[in-house]
Amino acid sequence: MTCTIPRRSETRSGTAYVAEGTGEPLVLIHGVGLRLEAWAAQIEALAATHRVIALDMPGHGGSAPLDADARLPDFVAWLERTFDDLRLERANLAGHSMGALITGGMAATHPGRLDRVALLCGVHRRTPEAAAAVQARAATLRDGERDSSGPLSRWFGNAASPARTLVRDWLESVDPDGYATAYTAFATGDATYADAWPAIAQPALFLTGALDGNSTPEMARTMAAAALRGTAVVIEGHGHMVPMTAPDAVNAALRAWLAGEARPQ
Repeated sequence: MTCTIPRRSETRSGTAYVAEGTGEPLVLIHGVGLRLEAWAAQIEALAATHRVIALDMPGHGGSAPLDADARLPDFVAWLERTFDDLRLERANLAGHSMGALITGGMAATHPGRLDRVALLCGVHRRTPEAAAAVQARAATLRDGERDSSGPLSRWFGNAASPARTLVRDWLESVDPDGYATAYTAFATGDATYADAWPAIAQPALFLTGALDGNSTPEMARTMAAAALRGTAVVIEGHGHMVPMTAPDAVNAALRAWLAGEARPQ
């Protein structure tokens, strides 16, 4: 979180991004309500060996929004356009939370454009109770209500920290319509590509925090077991914002994933 994020560039279709380093491309997609700075520790560490391209999700940071009725496949289509705009024939792809759902969708629908995939704090087939709760929160956002205390409590508990302060500021400044659109896609997308993993040949990392009650360790292990080349990593003592709260452990897992053999040619 301490590295300096360079000024954003923008693709022809309106995606804001930063690119650091050289080498194999690694594309990073953040979660709902956040912005590409959530990957600061990963950008700093991994740009030493890779061309790291961190994106602002539609309607977040500096990126243009999607239509209000957009769902997860529309966010996947946005990512494909962004690959085209950046002239990425293929890349490594990692996403956190909603970014993980987009990553899984890209792997399911455009596998030839990916060498490796990593889902950090990804959801997979929520229980009916969890689905009802997240869809109720999405409806509240669409009605114009926004309260950062709920996600902060779920993601960080009650302890104060610099990461919590940053995330609070992002949640309170994000475009409300872009936030509501992305959150609705997040709330309704956990089963959209859930059955695709047995056909995905890329090395697939599924990482989450042991204390994450929404993107649970059980979900990570289930996806890893279903994938052809899946690996589950659970970071003890951390929750949903593990890329920010445990950057050393997350970066070590990402380095190991990036060092492994890529998808079959």
